[in-house]
Amino acid sequence: MSTLASLLKYGREYLAERKIDNSDGDAWYLMEFVWGIDRSCYFIRSDDIIEQEKEERYRELLEKRGRHVPLQYLTGQCGFMGLVFQVNEQVLIPRQDTETLVETALYRLKKGSRVLDLCTGSGCIILSLKNMEPSIEAVGTDISMGALETARKNGENLGINAQFYQSDMFDKVTGTFDMIVSNPPYIPSGDIPGLMEEVRSYEPLKALDGGRDGLDFYRVIAQKALSFLNPGGWLGLEIGYDQKKAVEGLLKTYGYGEIETVQDLAGLDRTVWGRRL
Repeated sequence: MSTLASLLKYGREYLAERKIDNSDGDAWYLMEFVWGIDRSCYFIRSDDIIEQEKEERYRELLEKRGRHVPLQYLTGQCGFMGLVFQVNEQVLIPRQDTETLVETALYRLKKGSRVLDLCTGSGCIILSLKNMEPSIEAVGTDISMGALETARKNGENLGINAQFYQSDMFDKVTGTFDMIVSNPPYIPSGDIPGLMEEVRSYEPLKALDGGRDGLDFYRVIAQKALSFLNPGGWLGLEIGYDQKKAVEGLLKTYGYGEIETVQDLAGLDRTVWGRRL
C-alpha cells in the first residue's frame, strides 16, 4: 500500500530517470493536481494510505510526463497574467515571456480602444488585456478552429467578453483598430527539430513554424496591418531573442514610426512596437 510520501518519492525518481527538467517540481504538481492538495495538507497527510484509483491516475500522468508530454497539457491549465487558462494540444502553452507583450500593450492602451490579437491561440493575450482594461473592444483571430474553441472556452470560464473568429491572418478581418498585437509563429523551420521534445513533439507546429528564416508572418503583418490600424494606432509583435534587427527593419520599410524594442525580465529582446503615422 502506498502513502503520499512514498508515491511522491517514486514520482520524483521516475521523472529524474527520464531526464525531465524540474522532475521534483513536476512530480509534486501532478500530485497536487490529482489530490487537490496544497503543501500544508500534504505534510499533514503524507503518511496516509491513499486511494488506489488516484494512485493509478497519478502513475498514468507520470508515465505521460516521462514521455515528455508537457505538464500543462496533462493538467489542462496554465497560469498567465494572474489568470488560469485552459490549454490543450490545439494551442501553444502561454509563456511568461509573452506577459511582456501584454504589459507593454497596457501601457500604450487608451480606454475604449479597439484591439485585435492575431494568431490568438488560447486567447491569453487578448483576454488578459480585456481583464486589465475592461473598456476595450477585444477581438481575437486564428486560422485554427481548435484554437478558437479553446479561446472561447477561456473567455467563458474567466467571464471575460471577447470576440473570436476564424481568419487566415487578415483575410476575414473587418474594420480598423487602435492596436494590433500578435505572438505569431517565429521559429525558423530548420530549427524546429532542435527544440526540446516537449515543444517539437507536442505543441502545434502551425503555431511554431515561421518559415525558412522565421520571418514569414512578420512580413505579412507589417505590410497588411497598416490597412487595419487607425492613424496613430500601435502594432506590437512578440519576437525571438535574435530577431530585433530584422523585425525593426520590416517596420521601418513599411513606414511605421516610434519603433521600439522592449526586453523581457531576462533582459532578452522580446517585443517590437511601431506606430502608424
